[in-house]
Amino acid sequence: MTNISIIIPVMNEAENIAALHQEIVEVCEHHGYRYEIIIVDDGSTDETAQIAAKLRPVKLVCFQKNFGQTAAMDAGIAHAKYDYIVTMDGDRQNDPHDIPRLVAYLEENRLDAVSGWRVNRRDKTGKRLVSRGAHFLRRMLLKDGIHDSGCSLKIYRRSCFDHVRLYGEMHRFIPALLKIKGFKIGELPVNHRPRVAGRTKYDWRRTIKGFVDILSVWFWNKYAVRPLHLLGGGGLVCLLMGMITIAYTFFLFLRGEDMSNSAFPLLAAFLTITGIQLFVSGLLADVLMKIYFEKTNDTAYTIREVIENDTEQHGRNEPAGQSARTAAVRKAQS
Repeated sequence: MTNISIIIPVMNEAENIAALHQEIVEVCEHHGYRYEIIIVDDGSTDETAQIAAKLRPVKLVCFQKNFGQTAAMDAGIAHAKYDYIVTMDGDRQNDPHDIPRLVAYLEENRLDAVSGWRVNRRDKTGKRLVSRGAHFLRRMLLKDGIHDSGCSLKIYRRSCFDHVRLYGEMHRFIPALLKIKGFKIGELPVNHRPRVAGRTKYDWRRTIKGFVDILSVWFWNKYAVRPLHLLGGGGLVCLLMGMITIAYTFFLFLRGEDMSNSAFPLLAAFLTITGIQLFVSGLLADVLMKIYFEKTNDTAYTIREVIENDTEQHGRNEPAGQSARTAAVRKAQS
């Protein structure tokens, strides 16, 4: 039997939540899933929480105030108990009837996560243009192979979140974070419906946060375990340029040129100080990353499986390796 935890972050979706819940229940009951529906109320100021509390079945998580969609997804994942985790928006634009297709695609292709791809988006032109710009930047920096990372309709195996915590606007980049960890990611075209009630929560501030988080994920992908390579390398380049500028400035001074109105002394000082600061920052970042990996359950690698063959001791209480070597010697002697 397929076990699914369905996570729905909501804020001021009183007009949509009951109908969406009913759709999800019908789909899950029709396919015989063992399921739970987790609604995370992200500080709604309307009747969303009160309406959600009356639904059955439901697990309702209510925030004290609005913390954002990423925090709501992280809280929902923390409360999920089943093997598969499905995330979706609460505005009814994601179609619950796509859930069985995501499950089948995940299992048939032995993937760890599948992201929905809204091929025919039913959003306003401005929102689509911003998404295309974000896609271009993400494809250039992250190269996660996902066309529509902003689609909330996704399915994951629970093991994906053993070493992943979400913050900022990172819910958009979960596939990229998982790919960094070595998980297998897929994408499936899904239905996208127009919003029929309520108001969109997306604005220019979320767009800016999304672009900043792309840079954060890029840095984590490239330099999380070696920040000194980026900052220290940049520092050494600045120091080298500073030394060259100092040498050239000294050469001009020996030629008798007036350096009081020249920019070279200031440029030499700027490059030298910047180089030292970058290199020291790289050393500090390197120390902090070592502390991070030592103090958390995160690792710089992900283990898919461990296979142990003949790890027990053999013969006359010899270690397994020693026993194998002894057997080989005896065979050679015979």
